[in-house]
Amino acid sequence: MLNEQDIRQFEEKIGYTFKDKALIIQAFTHSSFVNEQRINKKPDYERLEFLGDAVLEMISSAFLFGKYPDKKEGEMSKIRASLVCEPALAFDAETLDIKSYIQLGKGEEATGGRNKESIIADVMEAVIGALFLDGGIDESKRFIDNYVLTNADSMQMFSDSKSILQEIVQGGDLGQIRYEICGESGPEHDKIFKTCVFIGEKNFGEGTGKTKKAAEQKAAYQAILALKK
Repeated sequence: MLNEQDIRQFEEKIGYTFKDKALIIQAFTHSSFVNEQRINKKPDYERLEFLGDAVLEMISSAFLFGKYPDKKEGEMSKIRASLVCEPALAFDAETLDIKSYIQLGKGEEATGGRNKESIIADVMEAVIGALFLDGGIDESKRFIDNYVLTNADSMQMFSDSKSILQEIVQGGDLGQIRYEICGESGPEHDKIFKTCVFIGEKNFGEGTGKTKKAAEQKAAYQAILALKK
């Protein structure tokens, strides 16, 4: 359960102190946690997520409108989708260790809910909604700029990393790419897959995901970053 120290720690990370602490607590509260409380039930994050999703779409759209003056609507929509999709938001959340603050019910916790990209991404949007209500558009924009849009170019790669990695490797005649499952965790019905990507005989990246495809995309993304160093 969240305590005052947890909230202070998170506020220090993002550089903002909430006037209404109930908002940030709500942003971290999953419905499964609320359902297990018999008294003093608090609201879950779903309404804040709804608001944060709208704020995120507006801020990211304005960012792309300014960054790409020559791109058409369809192209910008595709880029925006890659920036704000579940895997991208969950990836962004790792910087803040968002998952460690989430209040989950015992059942959801036991089935791996803390590592679900869908929940982590929802909480990111809920935090944006909480910031909007507590600090206005400027604070929510600052958070989005710092933790979602800073990697705009990289996140475009993240949306289809495997194809981009293939082009880089073929163009540089670097050898054959192969993906291998190098680990699994979690119960049978809720596995987390770990994938390694090899170019020739060298391991260039690793990624985890709820599906093998998602794990491969993340591994490919790490390989792209390694090759660009």
